[in-house]
Amino acid sequence: MTVTALTLKELLRHPLPPIEEGDKHDHGRLLVVAGSRDLGGAPLLTGIAAMRAGAGRLQIATVSSAAPQLAVAMPEAMVCGLAEAKDGGFAASAIDDIVELASAVDAVVAGPGMMVSHTSDELAGRLCRCGAPLILDAGLLRVLPTSEAEAETAEASLILLPHAGELAALLECKEAEVESDPVAAGRQCASRYRAVVLVKGSVSHVVTPDRATWKYEGGGPGLGVSGSGDALAGVIGGLLARGAGPLTALLWGVWLHGEAGSALASKIAPIGFLAREISAEVPGILARAQASFE
Repeated sequence: MTVTALTLKELLRHPLPPIEEGDKHDHGRLLVVAGSRDLGGAPLLTGIAAMRAGAGRLQIATVSSAAPQLAVAMPEAMVCGLAEAKDGGFAASAIDDIVELASAVDAVVAGPGMMVSHTSDELAGRLCRCGAPLILDAGLLRVLPTSEAEAETAEASLILLPHAGELAALLECKEAEVESDPVAAGRQCASRYRAVVLVKGSVSHVVTPDRATWKYEGGGPGLGVSGSGDALAGVIGGLLARGAGPLTALLWGVWLHGEAGSALASKIAPIGFLAREISAEVPGILARAQASFE
């Protein structure tokens, strides 16, 4: 099956929703479920990226120890500090609160900065049934095999953002098998979970359940830095909240993230820029790209 290059010309076939007048609710409501005691910055990177991509209203659900600092660092968001377990992740008692928040938004990003815990598998399954388009990343990917039935019958669209190790966990195989044929692994994952899947790597692949596949080769080595994946998840989430379909949001998110990396490589150096700097590049790149279509 053909693998299509993910270029600006290809994105013309997948237009984003038009920018319209309105208040924050009209521009999309996004919930970010992220963070832990040791990774309290992940929801910040994700949330900023989502708003740079155009989301209108942002809510962040994180653990109670991270919430006060996050609320100050991200005054644009409503931050909900929820019950925290001894390991620094969400307590089981937080799951109902998260699901209630997820039922009232246009899209959900869940997993950045979260580690696998006793709560993860139940939370992943419950979020698949929440009804909002859902992006799963990091800690919530490795537990998804225990919620395979919920993923297959999810009430709304599901986007998965695994790197090779996480994809191996999703397929219950060895990481070397994924690395030897990432496209085949991505197609298997997309079919198994009925999801749109991004196979991350120096060359990234987007795969749909019907095996359609795109390849993105840009970005550069500077994007291989802590927090870069959190920014990527946020960009995709912001586009999804604005009303883009799951495939459109993922294709644009991957391209924007990569082009932001290229822009920073030109401004700063091929390596050495920070994940927090990626998001600021997105609005300008997005505006120029959409203007080129007119």
